[in-house]
Amino acid sequence: MIAVGSAAAGGYAYSVGGSGSSDPPYRFASLDQGPITASVRATGTLTPVSTVLVGSQLSGIIVEILVDFNTQVKAGQIVARLFSEQIRARRDGAAAEAEAARSDIGIKRAQLERANAARIKADANLRDLAALRDRTLATLAENRRTLDRQSDLFKTGAGSRAVFDSARTQVDVQTAQLASVEAQTASARAEILGLDADILLARAQITASEAGLQQKLARLRDIEIDLSNTDIRSPVDGVVVQRQIELGQTVAASFSSPTLFTIAQDLREIEIYSNIDEADVGRIKAGQKVTFTVNAYPNRTFEGSVKLVRLGAQTVQNVVTYTGVIGVRNADMALLPGMTANLQIITDERQNVLRAPNAALRFKPVNTAALVAGSTAQPDDPGPFAQGGGAGAGNRAAQVYRERIVTEVKPTAEQMKAIDAILEQGRERLRAERQGASPEEIRRNAQTVRRENGRKIAEVLDPERRALFEKAMQDLAAQNRQRQQRDTSPGRVHIVGEDGQPRAIDVRLGVSDGAVTEIVGGELQPGVNLITGGGPLRSTAPAVSPRSPRLF
Repeated sequence: MIAVGSAAAGGYAYSVGGSGSSDPPYRFASLDQGPITASVRATGTLTPVSTVLVGSQLSGIIVEILVDFNTQVKAGQIVARLFSEQIRARRDGAAAEAEAARSDIGIKRAQLERANAARIKADANLRDLAALRDRTLATLAENRRTLDRQSDLFKTGAGSRAVFDSARTQVDVQTAQLASVEAQTASARAEILGLDADILLARAQITASEAGLQQKLARLRDIEIDLSNTDIRSPVDGVVVQRQIELGQTVAASFSSPTLFTIAQDLREIEIYSNIDEADVGRIKAGQKVTFTVNAYPNRTFEGSVKLVRLGAQTVQNVVTYTGVIGVRNADMALLPGMTANLQIITDERQNVLRAPNAALRFKPVNTAALVAGSTAQPDDPGPFAQGGGAGAGNRAAQVYRERIVTEVKPTAEQMKAIDAILEQGRERLRAERQGASPEEIRRNAQTVRRENGRKIAEVLDPERRALFEKAMQDLAAQNRQRQQRDTSPGRVHIVGEDGQPRAIDVRLGVSDGAVTEIVGGELQPGVNLITGGGPLRSTAPAVSPRSPRLF
């Protein structure tokens, strides 16, 4: 581990040995431990979550305005009225026409009932004629039999002519009666057919009248809707933020619905539409915490959270921005629509991490080439269970691995002895395989040893402890994956070496808040003094002496 004892933390008077006495001293800053909050700054405009434009579907004169700016309204509440007398007159006329149509339907239904009654009477008459025909046929048959008997008696001289003639007359009378009954029956059937036609006609007229009534009722409903639209109502609960009409003003809604009021729905929930630069949009995620101030309350800080970043980009003068939507609770109604918000979107927060001043990361000594050659950068040295990191990362990972086994699995003394032997064998194998191997090969070997050691340790444990071991390894693997997903980048800092010259140390950089940057892994420890500036100056071209003034 690197420790610098020759310079106090934050010292400013260290001179590099071998440099001229006129060289300025190096400036130092201490590598400390603490929180880092990375953020993106932006500006935005406060906007209601939902803004409703209340218009009019009708043209007319405004005769009443019931709300004004900042008025709280409820859904369905009347906010203004149009002149409605003409529409009321149209409604009364349409209602009268509908009543007349209903009366006409009543008349036609009465006519239908009368036709049905006549049809029933005709059916009864037809049945009566049928009975009369049957009676006439029976009488005619009897008279014919009587005529036949009298004819036989008359031929033999046993009967008189008068009786024979009387019997023949009765047959002729009944024959005529039968013809009359059949004619009446035919007439009754024709009458029934006419009545059936009258019934069908009456039903068709009723259907047509009912359709006409429905048409008149639809026209009446349309007029009633127009009449109800003369009462302009709020569609939502909210507050009136704009009123764009005056009493007596004529509203023209012939081509488009004019806007009369603007109602913001529930200002206790409000949003900020912010412009996010394309260089920062990759760091913005839903759910991130946001703090902001507004000019109306310069000493107050408000909080919110990111809802989403809209995919549609905006390009203005070759500058690409995206719209971020920030949700804010406005319980005390202090925030008003249209205010400008100065945002700080917190993209990452780290607690108790190594922090290096950004000035130390920007420092470059005069003899840069020599320092690069003397850099302490080394290939990764992953231990049996390391997931990444610089030198020493493997030893720390192996130590954490063993501690988790001890605390979570609680093996017996005999089991722990076998586990230590397995871990030592893994370390020896890695030391032998890393000779001449590339960093990628070292990582692959470490993964292989990790799997084999895990299988061997599971075989040593009893079933109950084996289950605990497998769960502990799953949790550790999840933590390692999460740590690997953290974005890092290479960097370099400098300390004063034993020879008094700056010595470069390669590190991995995490998040930054603009003043300090997280140091991820590496061999640095808190308290190390990092060079932030000063030292020998770079050579510069000699200054050109000013020309003498011309004397002519």
